[in-house]
Amino acid sequence: MPSSPPDAPDAPTPTAAAGAIDASKIYGTGDAQVKALDDVTVAFEAGKFTAIMGPSGSGKSTLLHCLAGLDTLTSGATYIGDKYLAKLSDKELTELRRTDVGFVFQAFNLIPTLTAEENIKLPMMLGGETGDVAWIDQVVTAVKLQGRLKHRPSELSGGQQQRVAVARALASRPKIIFADEPTGNLDSETGAEILDFMRRAVREFGQTIVMVTHDPSAASYADRVVFVGDGKIVGELINPTADQVIDQMKQHGS
Repeated sequence: MPSSPPDAPDAPTPTAAAGAIDASKIYGTGDAQVKALDDVTVAFEAGKFTAIMGPSGSGKSTLLHCLAGLDTLTSGATYIGDKYLAKLSDKELTELRRTDVGFVFQAFNLIPTLTAEENIKLPMMLGGETGDVAWIDQVVTAVKLQGRLKHRPSELSGGQQQRVAVARALASRPKIIFADEPTGNLDSETGAEILDFMRRAVREFGQTIVMVTHDPSAASYADRVVFVGDGKIVGELINPTADQVIDQMKQHGS
C-alpha cells in the first residue's frame, strides 16, 4: 500500500478538495514497464471546475482514477478533503466514495433495470438514506428531467442518460465530482448543455468538479485547465478559451 510522503503534513491543505503529492504510478515490469504518472504534485481547489487534458497515454485518466480512489499509486499520496486515501481501509474508502465523491463517466454507467429516479437516488439508497428531497428536486429541475423520472435508460436518449448520470453525481451533495470524458458519447449541442449545467453546478451550487477531456471546447467551460504529458504536469491555464487550450496543446504535442 502506498503511504503519504515522509514530509507530508498530517492532513492535506484544507482549501483543496483533492490532490496528489509526489504521485507515481507504474504499470508492468522490466522492458514492458510504463510510468503512467511521474512524481505528480497537484491540488484541485474547492468550488472550482478543473479540466485535465493531454494526449492519449499522457496519464490524465490514470491521475483521475488515482485521485478518485479507483486505482492505487505505486508511490506518493492522493487525498480527498482531509483524508489520505492510502490510509483508509477498503471499507472506509468505499464509504468515502459513496458519500463524498460523485462520478460521471463517458458510458453513463446507469443500471438498466432502474428508472431514472432510482438511478439518481442509487448512491443514497445503497446507504439506506433518502437524501435531501428538496435538493434532489432542484437538481432534477436543473437538468430538465422532470418528465423522464419513471423512464428506464433504454427509453432515454444518450443526452438524457448523461443528465441522469450528472444528477446522480450531484444528488448526494458530494465534496467533489470526477468526470471522465462526460461528453465523449454526445453530439456537440447535447454535450454543450451538459457542460453548461456542470459549470452552473460549480457557480450556483458550490460544487467542485475535476474533468478529464480531450475536447478544447469542453475544457473552455472550466475555471482552470491542467495539462498532462508523459505522466507529468506540463502546464495550466486559468479561465481558458478554446483557442488558448488549442495553442497550449500544440505547445505540448497534444
